[in-house]
Amino acid sequence: MSNPSLGRVDSIDIFRGLALALMLLVNNPGSWGHVYWPLLHADWHGITPTDWVFPFFLFAVGSSMACSLRPKIGTPDFNYFAITKRACLLFLIGLALHAFPFVQPLDELRILGVLQRIALCFLIIALLISVVPERLLAVTGGLVLLAYWWLLVGVGNFDYSVAGNLVRHIDLAILGSEHMWQGKGMAFDPEGLLSTMPASITVLSGYLVSVQVFTNPDHTQQLRRLLIVGVAFLCIGYVWSLIHPANKSLWTGSFVLMTNGIACLCMALIVACWNVRDIKLGFNALRIYGSNALALYIAAWLFAALLRDVDITVDDSAIAIKTFAYQQLADLMPDKLASLVYALAFTLILYGLAKLLYMKRIFIKL
Repeated sequence: MSNPSLGRVDSIDIFRGLALALMLLVNNPGSWGHVYWPLLHADWHGITPTDWVFPFFLFAVGSSMACSLRPKIGTPDFNYFAITKRACLLFLIGLALHAFPFVQPLDELRILGVLQRIALCFLIIALLISVVPERLLAVTGGLVLLAYWWLLVGVGNFDYSVAGNLVRHIDLAILGSEHMWQGKGMAFDPEGLLSTMPASITVLSGYLVSVQVFTNPDHTQQLRRLLIVGVAFLCIGYVWSLIHPANKSLWTGSFVLMTNGIACLCMALIVACWNVRDIKLGFNALRIYGSNALALYIAAWLFAALLRDVDITVDDSAIAIKTFAYQQLADLMPDKLASLVYALAFTLILYGLAKLLYMKRIFIKL
């Protein structure tokens, strides 16, 4: 028997737009050397507001799956080929963005990344919800997080350190150091293969929360459920973090629960405010932002590469467009504020593209 459809849920669209806008904001400062601390990731253990962003995006993926895939479970409309094709295309697009502008040797190409993680998590959870009864999905998710915790500290001599964690060593063995992110001073990928396992539970959480909340059309009940679930996630995640540190790079179970809780509370705020006239305009902008999330993410990546890699001539010297724009702002205000203004301007330009696509009723999907 098929499941009833949630239909189009405005709160989910707004939340997805919020996640995308925050992702573009934190990924595109005017200068990485001048960034306010909330707009930086925690160096290792701990959670900053920037660490919420990717979990929000994965949570939104799960919420969208509750609307699009849940009604098709157990019916011929649940198309495994189409699901696999979509995941493969997402993964390949992520690879292409890493390769752009296609001057880097392929033997140094980073294989994993944001779109690749979304692709893998989407595929894993799509398959999971098709074979595991819905009443058992929450238990399955909890067992996966516990199993991942055991793998991190119960197998061999691995630990939570940057150099000594199991996630890194699996990636080294399978991918090779030359195909991994080098931002920690060594080969370590924050979108690693093993840590995709708990990241997929973030997607599953978005799916289950949306099923439990938005199948009830009463906004008061939606708000109450989101608040209860959000606080429960936060409390359990915090207590767990005392022995299993919250860590985005490893995507630990405590990190999953705490960011799930924050996502639920943010969604509760959206539900509470969406029908307030003076607030609705701003939220509608986020809904427009979320209507073409994939296209805007790709466009933002390419636009950022253009600003970073294309030079203009100023006073007979070549300077990158991004560097020139940031320097003009830094002449007018403090460095960190200039960096933030640059990021805000970048995000607003992409909103202009989102608005144009929305007005022309162009919605790009895989």
